[in-house]
Amino acid sequence: MEKHTPGPGPAHDAVDAITDQWAAVRPDLDTLPMAVFGRIYRLANAMRGKVDKAYAPYGGMSLGEFDVLATLRRSGEPYTLSPRELTATLMITTGGMTGRLDKLERAGLLTRSPDPNDRRGLRVTLTDEGRTLVDQAVAAGLDRQRAALEAALTPEEAEQLAGLLRRLLATTA
Repeated sequence: MEKHTPGPGPAHDAVDAITDQWAAVRPDLDTLPMAVFGRIYRLANAMRGKVDKAYAPYGGMSLGEFDVLATLRRSGEPYTLSPRELTATLMITTGGMTGRLDKLERAGLLTRSPDPNDRRGLRVTLTDEGRTLVDQAVAAGLDRQRAALEAALTPEEAEQLAGLLRRLLATTA
């Protein structure tokens, strides 16, 4: 097996330290997958914190609450989905969704009403206030993400990275 060696960029990072340790005790291992996915995990965690901070000024909104509002907003007019549709899109439990919906409804950012086509069902609708808030929050979150990309990559490199990650994700999902 070939040993993974760092490419261009910072000379040595925490992931390199981990793969170096593995190479010392298990030189037979190819640690390139660890180097790639370790950085993806660390990058996701770092950006989650930055984006959470970007959303905080908008009613103290968490990433999970933003996801609910953003899903309703992306659905297009009338910005209405069932709780089941929201749960499936966000891949969370129904209990987790109920808590988020309760908090967002109390804040006046969405409403729940009976489903006219299913007397046992509900419809969740984004309010005008919710739409304004999520529009502001998504712009703030994108600003943080754009700044991180621009600090490290050219626009062409960012496009290339997006394509490579799309391809990788398609084979692992």
